[in-house]
Amino acid sequence: MAFKLNVNGRSTTVDVVADTPLLWVIRDVLNLKGTKYGCGIGQCGACTVHLNGSAVRSCQTPVSAAANQRITTLEGLSADGSHPVQVAWQEIDVPQCGYCQAGQMMSAAALLAKKPHATDKDIDSAMNGNLCRCGTYLRIRQAIHRAAEITTNASARSVETASVNQ
Repeated sequence: MAFKLNVNGRSTTVDVVADTPLLWVIRDVLNLKGTKYGCGIGQCGACTVHLNGSAVRSCQTPVSAAANQRITTLEGLSADGSHPVQVAWQEIDVPQCGYCQAGQMMSAAALLAKKPHATDKDIDSAMNGNLCRCGTYLRIRQAIHRAAEITTNASARSVETASVNQ
């Protein structure tokens, strides 16, 4: 069956069975390898992508449910790694083995899009279910706060530039 998808701002049509997990369409059909397979039952978060801006587990999302929706993968956060979450992850040196980090970053980006000044409690709640076998949870929380700071500073610079140009 053919499904029209909008992945990272690009429209594409895929011909797959309706209940094919979005994860496998992203990885095997569209060849975007940032989204990882972890557990296959939606419990670990490694496969997290955004569906219309909300973090979802792509291993549990059938492609039919994602048709005609906005899908963003790790590759879609930014083409050059300049998204505040990606920058913060590098600055704080969050990953150890790195396997879970794509899902961690996608959950963090979805959180900050909704709550730009997330508290520790907000972070813990939003990141609950994103498992890290290496235990980098404290660095993940620190990086989320840093990403919020980067975003705030960038917004402040934009306002300053706009007022100077008027």
